[in-house]
Amino acid sequence: MPTPSLLSRFRGCLLAGAVGDALGAPVEFTPLGEILGEFGPGGPAELEDGPYPAGSVTDDTQMTLFVAEGLIRSLNRRRKKGAATDIRIMLHAHWRWLRTQGQWPMGDGDPALLRSWLSELPGLNEDRAPGTTCLASLQSGELGTLDSPLNDSKGCGGVMRIAPVGLAWPDDPFRFGCEVAALTHGHPTGRLAAGCLTRIIHELVAGADLDTAVERAMSELARYPDHEETLHALERAEAFAAMGEGTPDEVEALGGGWVAEEALAISVFCAEVAPDLESALRLAVTHSGDSDSTGCITGHILGALHGVE
Repeated sequence: MPTPSLLSRFRGCLLAGAVGDALGAPVEFTPLGEILGEFGPGGPAELEDGPYPAGSVTDDTQMTLFVAEGLIRSLNRRRKKGAATDIRIMLHAHWRWLRTQGQWPMGDGDPALLRSWLSELPGLNEDRAPGTTCLASLQSGELGTLDSPLNDSKGCGGVMRIAPVGLAWPDDPFRFGCEVAALTHGHPTGRLAAGCLTRIIHELVAGADLDTAVERAMSELARYPDHEETLHALERAEAFAAMGEGTPDEVEALGGGWVAEEALAISVFCAEVAPDLESALRLAVTHSGDSDSTGCITGHILGALHGVE
């Protein structure tokens, strides 16, 4: 197969992430034994009905697309005005997503900030019961930053939506990934896991293989304060991938994916150990935790690697 084009990698990343999200949503919260009893050791092979109709997007894909839209606006502003990055452009993109959930930020002021062509798409205007940390942070109307965090949460909501930053942000994508995650998640691990995934995606889009991309992301991660928790989770994932067979029990041993470092570790493990995209996504959602988020992140990684074809 020829090397994927840049556009193919962009589309592949977003599409495979959406597929992993939709594949995992029906089994989220389900005990592993029940998943295996219903679908067998390979996990679900088709998009199933769950809390929502089969194939529905959840808040993971919704937020990923609004991050992509905010990124486009940020890049356009840089090109037109040559201005420094304004993280508030990304905050406003998150506010536009918040509105699709029937909620609004406090003191938003300008209604124009809440208008987006994405808001016209019916599938992105469904209440998908997103995480309380994302909702509370964005409803506050406050700007969470690396220096002034809004909370001490390290939930996976920062990392599961961050892939578009890795696709297209040109300057220090690791740090900008951390900044975007910090809009809602203030714990260092919640931010650093997002920065790490951003660097992995960035390297894949530039043509690196998966092992090299993960290695470079871990090397950069180790230069940041408070990196130990995230680095340890990735080291475990790498060790599992080196000696494991890619089983649901191994995924379960890496955690539930509710917190950022576990979601990232599960996704890296599944992407590395599975022989193809379908196997990786099925493995990534076959555990008793946050199955749609780990399916989504795994899809982002392999979609950026292989392209939409």
